[in-house]
Amino acid sequence: MTNRKCDIGLIGLAVMGENLALNIESRGYSVAVFNRTTSKVDDFMAGRVKGQNFVGAHSLEELVESLAAPRKVMLMVKAGPAVDEFIEKVIPLLSPGDVIIDGGNTHFSDTERRTRYVESKGLLYIGTGVSGGEEGALKGPSMMPGGSEKAWPLVKPIFQAIAAKVGPAGDIPCCEWVGPRGAGHYVKMVHNGIEYGDMQLICEAYWMLKHALGLGNDELCDVFAEWNRGELDSYLIEITRDIFSVKEDETGQHLVDLVMDTAGAKGTGKWMSQLALDLGVPSTLVTMAVYARSLSAMKEPRVRASKVLRGPKATYRGDRQKFIEQIRQALYASKICSYAQGFVQLQAAAAEHDWPLKFGDIAMLWRGGCIIRAVFLERIKEAFDKSPQLENLLLAPYFKKAVRKAQTSWRHVVVTATRLGIPVPALSAALAYYDGYRSERLPANLLQAQRDYFGAHTYHRVDKPGEGPFHTDWLRLRKQFD
Repeated sequence: MTNRKCDIGLIGLAVMGENLALNIESRGYSVAVFNRTTSKVDDFMAGRVKGQNFVGAHSLEELVESLAAPRKVMLMVKAGPAVDEFIEKVIPLLSPGDVIIDGGNTHFSDTERRTRYVESKGLLYIGTGVSGGEEGALKGPSMMPGGSEKAWPLVKPIFQAIAAKVGPAGDIPCCEWVGPRGAGHYVKMVHNGIEYGDMQLICEAYWMLKHALGLGNDELCDVFAEWNRGELDSYLIEITRDIFSVKEDETGQHLVDLVMDTAGAKGTGKWMSQLALDLGVPSTLVTMAVYARSLSAMKEPRVRASKVLRGPKATYRGDRQKFIEQIRQALYASKICSYAQGFVQLQAAAAEHDWPLKFGDIAMLWRGGCIIRAVFLERIKEAFDKSPQLENLLLAPYFKKAVRKAQTSWRHVVVTATRLGIPVPALSAALAYYDGYRSERLPANLLQAQRDYFGAHTYHRVDKPGEGPFHTDWLRLRKQFD
């Protein structure tokens, strides 16, 4: 309990809200909490935080009254209309210079709109991505704040105190100002999109190991444990290792084999794919990962199809240990492409929305606390530090060398998967992206000729640079066929 005004107010006591509030209080700050269902406030105050530095409020008026100026009110409620509803209710209770913070998985366009609206009322607004799930919220998430830049000094001490820490001394916070308006939530969305791609790539590597090589769960655990000691060292590889080690008490079977093969999604991967299409950038990894989840959800149709559609027998006849290493290299190269696509989309979005994003610093925000934290994020930081205008991570010396080293194995894995009838849509999409990006010429010349033929969409000519566009009467000039 405290008699002085609280440092921050938090609205929404679902699991993420509760854990974030506990994290804030554990760093020496006092927290006022409110929930629409006030009995949850009472339960929270009488339970997990009894005797700690919290104030429970039964109304928004009471919450705001308990806060020190400039007041900071953080919304941890479901993204969408609920956020707008609370903004409308809390604005009349606040004073100029106070800050409203949205910590949910909000679409960046809503944050763009809300920032302008809240600022028009004389207040400040922050939309911050918070990554790391329930555990991250409690122990230290990765945080990606954006919005009203004047609000950043007011929340910086709290945000950086509660964020995950990395570095040799464990004192570098995974939280820094990203940019104006919706920039923070956009960066969080791209983080989630890369997460979609990473997870799908890992699943495809697992499926190759399981079905082409016949590895059991204990062997899979050993493989992923080994991979986590090298270039692939990351949170997702680590938890994959752990998953293969878990046996269920009731049946004694490995739990992963009892989990239904239908994957859920909360929409951020789809947002990234949709916005990539709007920007005209080829974020193919996240798109294929979203489609893979959609196909997994078609469980009953797949079961029916499996009884009538046939393919080859999925058994690899070559050197097992060599193939395991080739799968690792294919996974690593594909992972590089996934991050490369994510940063290309961030670059395009920054230009489109006039956000001064610092791409190397963004990579550093993902080193700890978040789902895609990985050792090689340091390499991304180095690449952008050396070349701030870097067009694509694939062009950076480290990643160019890594992909060149993995390329033969990568191709062998994709070809083998196709030959054995094992679906690897993300691994294939990554390789196709690499091959397309490295090609000086693509078959789009024929595509554009087709468009001009049927729709007079015009074209440009390689032999007349700077001239055009041109249009041809293809029907008149064509060869006559019977």
